[in-house]
Amino acid sequence: MKEVYYLNVIRKFAFYSIRTMNNFWTRALTGAAFVVLMVSGILWNFWSFIGLFSLIALLGLWEFYSLIEQKEKDIRKIPGMILGAILIAATCGKYFFQTNSIINIHGIQLMILIFPVFLILKLFGKNIPLKIFSPTLFGILFSILPFCYLLFYYSSASYYISENNSRIILGLFFLIWSNDTFAYLVGISIGKHKLFERISPKKSWEGFIGGIICTQGIAYIISIYFTELAPIHWHVVALIVSVFGTLGDLVESMFKRNLGVKDSGNILPGHGGILDRFDGVLLSAPFVVTYLMLIR
Repeated sequence: MKEVYYLNVIRKFAFYSIRTMNNFWTRALTGAAFVVLMVSGILWNFWSFIGLFSLIALLGLWEFYSLIEQKEKDIRKIPGMILGAILIAATCGKYFFQTNSIINIHGIQLMILIFPVFLILKLFGKNIPLKIFSPTLFGILFSILPFCYLLFYYSSASYYISENNSRIILGLFFLIWSNDTFAYLVGISIGKHKLFERISPKKSWEGFIGGIICTQGIAYIISIYFTELAPIHWHVVALIVSVFGTLGDLVESMFKRNLGVKDSGNILPGHGGILDRFDGVLLSAPFVVTYLMLIR
């Protein structure tokens, strides 16, 4: 009997070890391919940047609509996708149609006061009904708008030349990835005090603060090699990323919890969906881009 018991233990150990290793390598390979794709798309040229972020934004919108469809039948999926594509094209209108972009500084300031703040208030339990936005419009604002800020900033020659813009945006993504990674590592190591247990039980104050501190260190390193911004501005951008990137993660977790799903999709093996991978961009991008415009 003991031999059978120990044999079963060994089998279970082997099974879970193999599954863990498979998951690790799946995540590692997907993550490596993701980073290569992102860095290449951002730095290659204008068209690779536009194509990459347009595709990400539209895939994120489709993913959002697919999730909402599970509970909300009154959704205009195809018209929403068309409107999202039109908004992306109009954001880069100066290059596509030789016209001025429909998004300007005043428009961004107005949007940053309305939609991102609305999401933050909703996150903190304020009695604001989601139905003030139709599901179709909400998806566009939630999934398309953050990437439109990045597209507008990159394509707007009135602020920086495109090469400088691409390096700044690449630095932004390094900060987002760093904050996610270090917040997770610090959280699982010493995290004891829950940050927002109602929405995300695994997040801790220790992880949040650790993410801020470590991301500030990464900002210093980035400022040495990416001199398009002064060091103080990289540190401010890092702080915005740590605060609003975490809030964006919590907002996305709030939606997934309300819908009863673990991941927003499965397009990235081992990492979930587009919205899972880019949740740190959803709220941080509008604030970062607005700050970058203000310092010019």
